[in-house]
Amino acid sequence: MELRRAALDALQTADCEEKCRHASAIRSEFASYSIADTPLPEPAALPGRPARPRLVPPAEVPRRSPHTAEGRAALIHAVCHIEFNAINLALDAIWRFHGLPIGYYRDWAQVAAEEAAHFSLLRGHLQSLGHDYGDFDAHDGLWEMAEKTRDDPVARMALVPRTLEARGLDATPLIQARLRQVGTPDALTACGLLDIILRDEVGHVAIGNRWYRRLCEREGLEPLAHYKLLARRHRAPRLKPPFNEAARRAAGFTEDELQALHAAP
Repeated sequence: MELRRAALDALQTADCEEKCRHASAIRSEFASYSIADTPLPEPAALPGRPARPRLVPPAEVPRRSPHTAEGRAALIHAVCHIEFNAINLALDAIWRFHGLPIGYYRDWAQVAAEEAAHFSLLRGHLQSLGHDYGDFDAHDGLWEMAEKTRDDPVARMALVPRTLEARGLDATPLIQARLRQVGTPDALTACGLLDIILRDEVGHVAIGNRWYRRLCEREGLEPLAHYKLLARRHRAPRLKPPFNEAARRAAGFTEDELQALHAAP
């Protein structure tokens, strides 16, 4: 079996449960795969995903209060959608970029499997609330950045794990605070699930930081200066406080990088 082809097959899979099974199998069977060192032809339509949720511009995704049962379900659905996209992003990082060290592929196989576990946890909780993945509108911002960085693994590491996914390190405690304020059993259960996800996401962002720096070193790039260039070039979203500095430090951000976050216009 060839690893990058298996990741591409999983990425093309539209069924949520089947995609999660594929992602888990790639991690558990990693040692049995060969890894092709040449480009693979890209299929016409990526990623594979179910017909729902309906994808709309970010401004058209309705905001709902966590103080209602429907609002809490919508909130969980939004996080569930992020995790589904994160499976696809990890699989894409495996198949798309060739000629990288085996540790790179091992790391992203781990991320894909853990994102699949997160998605399944959240989907199960959503189903306990009488809903399912696809019941609420969502947007496609995460995958749009994957498209922008499709030809550059340095840009992919800079702007997906250590930018977009790192925003989750900042946002998760704020979401948990809102849910704890509600205090219903389902809200507190959701907080517990978010604890698991936040713990793992620190590791995922750390993987992005590690491979961003290693690829910068390989290409003779200064990481902080090159990050600013990439953020401008690809119109990365402006990161706004409050920042979860403890989680960001645990994920490998340097003090200079944290200072640059606060200094950004």
